[in-house]
Amino acid sequence: MSYINSLTMFLLPIFVFCFPSLVFSEIFRTIQLPPAATGPESMAFELATGRFYVGVADGRVLQYNGLTGFVEYGFTGGNRSKALCDGITNPDLGRVCGRPFGLGLHYATNQLYVCDAYLGLMVLGSGGRLANPVSAGVEGVPYRFCNGLDVHQLSGNVFFSDSTTAYDLRDASKGSASNDSTGRLLMYNPTTRRVTVLLKDLPGPAGVAVSQDGSYVLVSNYNANNTIKFWLMGPRADTYDIVNIQARPNNIQRTMLGDYWQAAAMVKQATQTLVPIGQRINSSGRVIQTANFERWYGNNLISEVQEFRGSLYIASPSVDFIGIYTI
Repeated sequence: MSYINSLTMFLLPIFVFCFPSLVFSEIFRTIQLPPAATGPESMAFELATGRFYVGVADGRVLQYNGLTGFVEYGFTGGNRSKALCDGITNPDLGRVCGRPFGLGLHYATNQLYVCDAYLGLMVLGSGGRLANPVSAGVEGVPYRFCNGLDVHQLSGNVFFSDSTTAYDLRDASKGSASNDSTGRLLMYNPTTRRVTVLLKDLPGPAGVAVSQDGSYVLVSNYNANNTIKFWLMGPRADTYDIVNIQARPNNIQRTMLGDYWQAAAMVKQATQTLVPIGQRINSSGRVIQTANFERWYGNNLISEVQEFRGSLYIASPSVDFIGIYTI
């Protein structure tokens, strides 16, 4: 055994003991959530500081700083109490405790927009604490499952999805909404404070990502296993194309280069089961790169893959950690 290998075997247990929240593999490590917190669904990063925000199953939005770890930043349930809600996973308490799904930070105003699955579109200011409601419905139809979200940085417009107008998260988790096609793509204009319905009758729209120039939006249809490109400007405005077909597409996150990472799944041929993957796609939906996360997540599907400073950060509602995969 070489000197370097011997030294590594000696130092690694000491490093893990000193930094227990970081568990290393060859190219994968995890950041453990605080005790009793589980179900990270989506993340939003501060570009300058590297801090990020994540929503968890009990209604809280946590902030992570690499030096101090996680702190409680805010929450979405107006009648939420820590005694009742902290650590819960009971979906029947969702309307009281809240359940943050999509997150998006508008850098110019330092506002963190939240799609709460039960309570609709909300926003947290720089001080955190209780999120302010922005919109609970549009055109007389309440949001039943507010899901994916993205902010166009230049305009401040917020694009988000309501996965279904017929079922809420409790029904969806039981498979009741698997054939539903009543979802909507929506846009909130913070200047006018109005929400516009961009598309109706979508089959489980989940992830939403607006292009850097604001000319189109990518939307993943979870139930239909496809991704569409909806044009906001130009001669194709208000029309869309199916640009990618992939099992269980979920949240989509734009990269600094202008392409996208999308959480999805693929069928494992040996067992005919779904395994979690991330796919990097371009603006036309062409797959550029695929990362397979079965080794670390098994058959637990993931909800988001987001690239930040050369690594992929992975969220999944089935686990109690954030995964970090080095590209």
